Amino acid sequence: MEERRQPIPPIVAEEVLTHRFPEDDLSYTEKDVALYALGVGAAAVDPIDPVELSYVYHPNGQKFIKVLPTFSVLFNNRLVGTFGDIRGLNFDPKLLLHGEQYVEIYKPLPTSARVRSSKRISGLHDKGKAALIEMELLHRDIDTGELLCLQRTLAFLRGAGGFSAGPGSPFSFSSRTSSQFPAISFNEKEFDATPPDFEFEDQIRPNQALLYRLSGDMNPLHSDPKFAADAGFQRPILHGLCTLGYAVRAIIRCCCDGDPTRIATISSRFLHHVYPGETLVTLMKKEQGESSQISFKCKVKERGKVVLSGTVFLRNNTIHHSKL
Repeated sequence: MEERRQPIPPIVAEEVLTHRFPEDDLSYTEKDVALYALGVGAAAVDPIDPVELSYVYHPNGQKFIKVLPTFSVLFNNRLVGTFGDIRGLNFDPKLLLHGEQYVEIYKPLPTSARVRSSKRISGLHDKGKAALIEMELLHRDIDTGELLCLQRTLAFLRGAGGFSAGPGSPFSFSSRTSSQFPAISFNEKEFDATPPDFEFEDQIRPNQALLYRLSGDMNPLHSDPKFAADAGFQRPILHGLCTLGYAVRAIIRCCCDGDPTRIATISSRFLHHVYPGETLVTLMKKEQGESSQISFKCKVKERGKVVLSGTVFLRNNTIHHSKL
């Protein structure tokens, strides 16, 4: 007999928004940085390519391996696991989907560090069939006291909407302004009206999600076939943040002469899932009148689906047309 699932009670907004998180400390080494780079496709096609090799090795006397700016998303790995501790945040973990990610890099990430993270719930919205929760995270180097980066993340809790109490407009609260979380203005028709300035293609290995998982994101949606099927997917899907890592790696290669320290901010929106084994094509375009702004989108070649879009701002206001 099939087990009958107990209904999930509605979200209690007042309890969610008054929740306070303890600070969280973590440490990482150069080995973690290299493993992450492999997890987002570095050196997968050509292991002796000098740009790709610099993320995992010290070619030509390079003192430290280069750190991809999206490595910083690993500082948030424990975030979803803490959702269960939030009183009043009632949802089915299988139905959680990452919606948007914003990363602001204050200084180049060191190849090893001890990091202290503070986090808070910055918004909660009733979207009818789903709830939308906003989180803000600030990461600091414990030993130097310097801020490393700021991150803002939006997650959709499918099936958890409809929690608004009483008549009137659906519940919606945000403690941030639009300037604090830049809108991801991406018009696909405008983007497609002219050819991209850069295009980069990556073949995602069939085991890529399992490799990325070793960097700490243990969500079974990306490894467990039954869990993925219960969530509505044919098989385990690639982590959205892994897809973002592929995209930013392509931008660094094509627009920054392979220098990851050129990345200042990343704004991204996750649109569709990616299956390991598919081909990811990253299209990049310099925004007219903004020499430091790159708009991008990623699509799956086999299905023709746009899976990710966003904007990256570069430091030094110059885009290098790489010949790499």
